[in-house]
Amino acid sequence: MLDTKGRKIIDPVISKIANKCVDLGISANFVTLVAFIIGLIGAYSLYCKQYALSIILLWLSGLFDVIDGSVARLSKNQSLLGAQFDIVSDRIVELSYFWALALTNKDSVFAIMFLITMAFLSMTIFLTTGMISKNETYKSFYYQAGLMERTEGFIATTLMIIFKNHLTIVTYVYGILILITIIQRVIDTIKINRSYS
Repeated sequence: MLDTKGRKIIDPVISKIANKCVDLGISANFVTLVAFIIGLIGAYSLYCKQYALSIILLWLSGLFDVIDGSVARLSKNQSLLGAQFDIVSDRIVELSYFWALALTNKDSVFAIMFLITMAFLSMTIFLTTGMISKNETYKSFYYQAGLMERTEGFIATTLMIIFKNHLTIVTYVYGILILITIIQRVIDTIKINRSYS
């Protein structure tokens, strides 16, 4: 939701950074790699109970993740392989944060498994709908909006870290919000299929 509706607000800043990257000859895939490495270091920081650092690195990784797509578009170097690298690295970073939380909070493992299951199903619907839908956006494929998008996920993960003493409750709330997103996306997919037929 925030990714879809709030993009216009941050676009001027992202464009300036992306333009600078293009001027310096930095590729979109390199920016994706930087986001990936920062995210993994953030997850390891979380595992080491460096909570503030893990939150800062999570958001910094997210910033680079937004920049990479803009760099690809500005340099006219968009590719399906780049899009795949971006999506896969994003999921690995998210999972690494969930693993770090699970390994250091064993009482919340079931709640975290519920969250991972919801995230897995939501992403599956997101990707398969993108595969079968016509893309009329600036993205590499059709971007299916929903209640819980990447920014909301970052906010929820940050809350999981901040309120680690109530991790189980926060995690279940996060998972339920993703479940609502799944329902939204299924309804949207049905509408898209009906429009094609």
